[in-house]
Amino acid sequence: MNDVDTGMESLLEAFIYETNEMLDQLDEILLESEKEKTISENNINSIFRITHTIKGSAAMLEFDEMSTLAHAVEDVFYIIREDISKLDIVFDELFDLVFQSSDFLRKEITAVQAGNYTPSDASALISSFHNLAAVMKGEEPAAQQVAENAPQQEQPAVVEEQPAPVATGGHEAGDVLQVRVFFQDGCQMENMRSFMLISQLKGCCGTVESIPDHPERDAATSAEIVKNGLVVCCSGFDSEDDVIKVIEQALNIKSYEVISEGELSAEQPQQEVPASTTPATPQPEKVEEKPAVQAEPVAPQPKAKQATVETSKPAASAQPAASAAANANANAAKAGVKQSLISVNQSKLDHLMDLVGEIVTAESMVVRDPDLEGLRLDHFTKSVRELRKLTDELQDVVMSIRMLPLHGTFQKMSRIVRDMAKKLGKQAELVTYGGDTEIDKTINDAIADPLMHMIRNSMDHAIELPEERVAMGKPAMGKVMLSARNVGGEILLDVSDDGCGLDPKKLLAKAREKGLLVKPESEYTDKEAYQLIMLAGFSTNQEVTEYSGRGVGMDVVRKNIEKVGGSIVIHSELGKGTTFSIKIPLTLAIVDGMNLSVGDTVLTLPITSIKQSFKVTDPEQIIRNSNGSEMIMVRGECLPILRLHEMYQIEPKCTNITDGILIQIENSSANACIFADELLGEYQVVVKPFPKFFNKYDLKSQGLSGCSILGDGTVSLILDANALINNL
Repeated sequence: MNDVDTGMESLLEAFIYETNEMLDQLDEILLESEKEKTISENNINSIFRITHTIKGSAAMLEFDEMSTLAHAVEDVFYIIREDISKLDIVFDELFDLVFQSSDFLRKEITAVQAGNYTPSDASALISSFHNLAAVMKGEEPAAQQVAENAPQQEQPAVVEEQPAPVATGGHEAGDVLQVRVFFQDGCQMENMRSFMLISQLKGCCGTVESIPDHPERDAATSAEIVKNGLVVCCSGFDSEDDVIKVIEQALNIKSYEVISEGELSAEQPQQEVPASTTPATPQPEKVEEKPAVQAEPVAPQPKAKQATVETSKPAASAQPAASAAANANANAAKAGVKQSLISVNQSKLDHLMDLVGEIVTAESMVVRDPDLEGLRLDHFTKSVRELRKLTDELQDVVMSIRMLPLHGTFQKMSRIVRDMAKKLGKQAELVTYGGDTEIDKTINDAIADPLMHMIRNSMDHAIELPEERVAMGKPAMGKVMLSARNVGGEILLDVSDDGCGLDPKKLLAKAREKGLLVKPESEYTDKEAYQLIMLAGFSTNQEVTEYSGRGVGMDVVRKNIEKVGGSIVIHSELGKGTTFSIKIPLTLAIVDGMNLSVGDTVLTLPITSIKQSFKVTDPEQIIRNSNGSEMIMVRGECLPILRLHEMYQIEPKCTNITDGILIQIENSSANACIFADELLGEYQVVVKPFPKFFNKYDLKSQGLSGCSILGDGTVSLILDANALINNL
């Protein structure tokens, strides 16, 4: 296990966050490039930067396996960057290997987050990359050398292709290159970012010293670095280009300049430069975020001209990075705003949302205080309206902070389609719409597994083999579509395909074989037959495979979606395709609910579950089933009636169906009516989970999803429409 010093915990957290972000970006680039059968120069540079950054960050935290693997990927893309034609030699093999490396790094990051991290063995992948690099260079693969060189490998595997040191920068082995580096404004933790840069420079330099010395030991050095920059003194390098490239490709670098010993001494007399330092370049060379025409000095010194010639090559190598930054800055300038982002721990956002919930509850308690009943308080009412306006705005802001676009979740599904198509010998592509739709992070995390199961189900069961599709008059390339849209306070997700569709007869036959039918087959509608695939233990596969056959996938989908208050409906047409329509709330923390009373008990039903409410005027509208249960005909549909006082054994104020009220509720597959004494009105309620010691009672299956505190301080139980209908 790699032990991380307690003072490095914040750096480890930043490493995990940034690496996950970069791996998502890497997958997106690879999927796009594989689809286009080529890699653009910008994407090659992006992949090189991503792997280079992961290599340096992992090495700094002593995650050697991750660092060495990223180094191996970087070496291959260095070759491609130098000669793009080399890509054609190993196109398919390269993409498969990089995807495998991405998966390996993700698993390692997950293990680091879980604690007690033990590195996995990446030697097979590293060996494959070295062999690939050898093939691209026209050499014989030398896998036997990888085990000896990879663990301590410091120089790029392709270093022999670089120009000789004398030709590049005119530096001898004893020369020292001094560079002052400035980090981007507001990037924070400049002392740790300096440490990361120094660690990366050690990969191409024999010795690296810095001013301030050992910045990672004291957070107070961040202020000094912001003011004066970080000065790195590098010696023992083969090429000045190598040092400059490392600096250019490091994260959060705003600018840098090559400095001389005289300048350093004049500006910082309190710091001593190593005795071996020799003036590298008297004339400062500075690469800003956006390119500027280099102005000629008013009174240049003779040495300055010579330094300009010597450093012209590093300046040229900095141009692509500077140009990319310039384009980004130009786009920001057009938008007229400067984007400023910070990372916040999710636990802090959860706590903030809890506080907002408490404020909403406290406001309700003040407004509905029994002591105020019957009083006419105009100024108080005005103040209450202003308070409500502010709390609503605060709630909207806090909820917006927790919102994440679905693009990242959609992107992960692209990997599943790509990998399964290769393994199953099928041709398919994922088409997405509405990836910019935002949803609460808690729900975003909760729907990742259901979406994955549905995509896998579409690929395994629905999309046919290319030859079968062509024989049916379909394109050989199948389509799996994933779309999202915001409708009111809910998100509608559709997962569809243009595959073979669902056959109700086969589904009923399979359900009969497994003993899952609850009524005669002839009484099942097509819609009800489709819902059978959501039952536990149901699968149409004859044998268990890597992807299906166990009968748990779609059952997990239904349970997970219902767990977050959602519903799922299936539409299918035989031979043309299937669509899964999912409806989920934007957030679970604060919901709009309808309070209803049963005796002296107040219950809350989420507004999204209510279709309508009505009073029964004629008792003859009630129909008795053969088993004695009550039903009512509503617009040609016969709906069962659930009396809440009977289910929860509450003493009601009325038992006559005409004295109370019926509320029609719905879920993904059915409708029903619940009977209560009266409706109390619509309120905004804060959802509180039940205490853990209630888990043994399985309240969820009894139609209760949580509780809320009302304005008078009493507790209201929140009803779950899905569970209530399932109990009928």
